[in-house]
Amino acid sequence: MKGKMRVLFKKNPGPGAEMGLADIPKPASKEVLIKIKVSSICGTDLHIYNWDSWSQHHIKTPRIFGHEFSGEVVEVGSEVTSLNVGDYVSSETHIVCEKCFQCKIGNGHVCTNTKILGIDIDGIFAEYVVLPEVNIIKNDLSIPPEVASVQEPFGNAVHSTFVDEIVGNRVVVFGCGPIGLFCCSLAKSAGASFVIGVDIKNYRLKLAKKMKADIVLNGKKDDVIGEIMKLTEDRGGVDVFLEMSGSPDAIQQGFKVLRPGGWASLLGIPSAPFEFDISEHIVFKGATVYGIIGRRMYDTWCKTQSILKSKIVDVMPVITHKFKLEEFEKGFQLMKEGKCGKVILIP
Repeated sequence: MKGKMRVLFKKNPGPGAEMGLADIPKPASKEVLIKIKVSSICGTDLHIYNWDSWSQHHIKTPRIFGHEFSGEVVEVGSEVTSLNVGDYVSSETHIVCEKCFQCKIGNGHVCTNTKILGIDIDGIFAEYVVLPEVNIIKNDLSIPPEVASVQEPFGNAVHSTFVDEIVGNRVVVFGCGPIGLFCCSLAKSAGASFVIGVDIKNYRLKLAKKMKADIVLNGKKDDVIGEIMKLTEDRGGVDVFLEMSGSPDAIQQGFKVLRPGGWASLLGIPSAPFEFDISEHIVFKGATVYGIIGRRMYDTWCKTQSILKSKIVDVMPVITHKFKLEEFEKGFQLMKEGKCGKVILIP
């Protein structure tokens, strides 16, 4: 397929983004060309849009960003065998080498040579994208395109929540953005004894209640540490701390309320380095800490699709706004203000 396509890209270093035109990419022999049906904005995209310290060290401009989507295969490379034109798909966003030590032992999600869609290579805020056949996930036709587009962040929540024991445990989720909201519902649905959601935006705390959080606390208005320690005084804190915000204050608070011997998943990305007392919060507490990067390939995807097809968790309450791709500024502004769940963009 030849021609031009509309794209949303970071043209130069600095805050913001702009619409433009680019060539429709041509798939190589082991790649497919996908027409984007629906894309969604991720917290990482907001980092890029704001051009914070993290983005300045990871993004080379110009770059088409975005990585969460659902779409349709419109062209396949000459060596592609598992996909056909017309297939309804999404994608794993970590493109790995399949040759390094981590890949060889089944840990492709931490591949030494990972290239991330929308960060290291051009992404999906566009009308078309080219991706390797091995990365493509076929979607069940029963899953709506909007839901299929959020499987990647939903998979982050699946990985974060189920990396260790959750049944019967007391869980706190710091950061009730979309992934944190997914974590609330996943933890409660899987048998957590109770789930506490913490955020600084009342809009998101209301969503957390919809997503099965038993208790919600406002980080600016409530005595978060005091309230959580009262609720868990018999154990000396919560059993599980899921960090989805990237806020240094939230990270500090989360470890303060984690009980001795508890475990934590860290997915949120701080915008800059900060000081943290490892001795107090991890070593002397005997805490187990998991750094979560993406999804386990492809174990997490299988779990994610099973959960969505079985409707154990309903993600629709998290999808709160839809805009055309060219209305992207409205979506990013809502995210900045914390007045949204998941924002969908339609090319």
